[in-house]
Amino acid sequence: MQISSLFDGRSTVSFEFYPPKTDMARTALLETIDHLAPIGPDFVSMTYGAGGSTRTVSIDAAAQISKRTPAAVMSHLTGVCHTRDEIAAIADQLWSLGIQNLMALRGDLPQDSEVSDPFASFRYSKDLIPFLKSVHPFCIGSGCYPEGHLETPDIQVGIEHLKEKVDAGCDFLVTQMFLSNKSYFDFVDRTTAAGIAVPILPGIMPVTGFSQLEKFESKFGVKLPKELWDRVKEHGDDKVAIEQIGVEWAAEQCKELLDAGAPGIHFYTLNKSLATIRVCDLLNLKGRSVQ
Repeated sequence: MQISSLFDGRSTVSFEFYPPKTDMARTALLETIDHLAPIGPDFVSMTYGAGGSTRTVSIDAAAQISKRTPAAVMSHLTGVCHTRDEIAAIADQLWSLGIQNLMALRGDLPQDSEVSDPFASFRYSKDLIPFLKSVHPFCIGSGCYPEGHLETPDIQVGIEHLKEKVDAGCDFLVTQMFLSNKSYFDFVDRTTAAGIAVPILPGIMPVTGFSQLEKFESKFGVKLPKELWDRVKEHGDDKVAIEQIGVEWAAEQCKELLDAGAPGIHFYTLNKSLATIRVCDLLNLKGRSVQ
């Protein structure tokens, strides 16, 4: 099933996972997928390590997930440190496994890379997207940044680059996590004005701890709403209270987004199920049917 066929006027729900590095982590991931199954996600996605560092485990995990859920499966794929032949071989392998959806990204450079020009084959995702579509008729998503990318903090410049990706054949977009819906709504208005017409799925990650909230800002450039910051800070090291605040905040975000017509919600799960399940419970999302 191709994800683009799911945007038929109803709201989608999707979950993102990262590749497990140990047998124990693999077992925990499969248990998480089973716990989330009653929600009836429309699709799930599997990330890809910097420079293809998790290539084999990412593909294996995506294949395992596709056998475990009726939801569509999307595998992330990055162009950095890969030749065109390598990308074609990976695309062939994924297609043979029945995976018809890819998240095409430029990718981050691994810290220990010794490649002289890691972006020689695919400097940007806009270069990767048409190449992948020439190999097989994949449905292709890509990322976007409502509050600006750390490398491109000017949002308007980012939107110009985004338009190039969409024109290159990107079928839908998924945002980086954000904590203020105003960022998403303003971003959608600006992308619409720029002529970008593909669905833009808001990415949501429930806050589960104080240190995590601090990393949102320092590592990803996510703006922290003062109200949320004050509520979390008030509870100090009380992890249970902070997680409850995070779940309620995420649920309120999702409700407002869906009520306003967002095409769906994409949950960043961190390979855990509890917080995401609690958000979905508050939204009465359990028991959704997968087409």
